[in-house]
Amino acid sequence: MAFYQYNAEQKLKVSKNELWAFISDPRNLSKITPEKMSFLITSKDLPTEMYEGMIISYKVKPVANLPTTWVTEITKVKEKSYFVDEQRIGPFSMWHHEHILEEIDSNTILMKDIVSYSPPFGVIGRIANSLFIKQNLKQIFNHRKEVLDKMFC
Repeated sequence: MAFYQYNAEQKLKVSKNELWAFISDPRNLSKITPEKMSFLITSKDLPTEMYEGMIISYKVKPVANLPTTWVTEITKVKEKSYFVDEQRIGPFSMWHHEHILEEIDSNTILMKDIVSYSPPFGVIGRIANSLFIKQNLKQIFNHRKEVLDKMFC
């Protein structure tokens, strides 16, 4: 099984409280996901703030416009500092996503993302990662950066 990591960083001119309020609300994920992925949260009655053990289900079209069910669990939360989501059902053999907030000063936050993942299907997954998975991740995080820059900078 191949293992990869994607890292992204973004400085935002916003208070830690305001940024945490936005990113810890699972309903906001659709606001920062590219429209072409047709991202739809299918979980009912989501709270406004995530918690450890929370299960969130989605429909998404990550590749070739094919709909996929994706279910993640929030496995760790340290309020206003970080949270981790892990795939339980979805397109990857393994997916672990760390969202980290570091305060630079009272109005500047460094947001880091560390995505550790393994594509499915062995050698085919390794080829897929080279051909489009890695590039898709880059596009998703570039889109998110643009949206958050407009919102908070």
